[in-house]
Amino acid sequence: MAAEIIDGKAFAAKVRERVAQQVAALKAAQGIVPGLAVVLVGEDPASQVYVRNKGVQTVEAGMASFKHKLDAATSEAEILSLVARLNADPAVHGILVQLPLPGHVDSAKVINAIDPAKDVDGFHISNVGLLGTGQKALVPCTPLGCLMMLRDYHGSLSGMEAVVVGRSNIVGKPMAQLLLGESCTVTVAHSRTRDPGEVCRRADILVAAVGRPEMIRGDWVKPGATVIDVGINRVPHPDDPNKTRLVGDCHFDSCAAVAGAITPVPGGVGPMTIACLLANTLTACCRAHGLPEPEGLTV
Repeated sequence: MAAEIIDGKAFAAKVRERVAQQVAALKAAQGIVPGLAVVLVGEDPASQVYVRNKGVQTVEAGMASFKHKLDAATSEAEILSLVARLNADPAVHGILVQLPLPGHVDSAKVINAIDPAKDVDGFHISNVGLLGTGQKALVPCTPLGCLMMLRDYHGSLSGMEAVVVGRSNIVGKPMAQLLLGESCTVTVAHSRTRDPGEVCRRADILVAAVGRPEMIRGDWVKPGATVIDVGINRVPHPDDPNKTRLVGDCHFDSCAAVAGAITPVPGGVGPMTIACLLANTLTACCRAHGLPEPEGLTV
């Protein structure tokens, strides 16, 4: 039987709607407008599209959007100075520095200069440590989106066996921490894992975040498992060598034939990333003002 498709695009629209409703209520009751500042350094085309989409969706949610576009030659000191100004600006509740940064800039230094309470990407070392020790943190957007979809589909995840394929700081490691927080039994598989297929076949929940096109095939999937495919890979189109297409880290057709549920690529995890960025900005705003956190939009 074919797997149920987990529609991330539709779910993200619901999350954005909930954020917009709570932003409107916050404005009406407190006169507070959550603000998100995005810093873009250089001319990377993919980053420009992503930042533009963030700006549009921020405004649509009723938030204030602050965009800072800097030349690729901007010095590290100038970027750090801008981050310091945003840290001190009470109208800014969330700060996102778009990665990758130019080679002459120390990305870790810039990220760790952001006020952890405004670090809506969840990359600051303080938020990493808080998440790892089960304390209140701002959580990276993509893993948070994956968790929201899993909670929505399964309800309780307690006692389920989860395998995360990939150990990046952006997705793999925080995803594993979130699943541990849900009382799953968690294994992280990576490039040095012996017989990764055998490891993956144990999973009730399989999260693919390895960045290798269609690496995970159907015979790696436990019958009935839930597959969350984080991968977004552009590969040659089989019918036209002049075109490309997007595929995930899972071979969709073979995995969907075995799994109980699966996210597609595109239209699965991707749309949840910006939705969770907006959710994190709202959460950061509420925390900054000592207000109750938005329900169902955080960990």
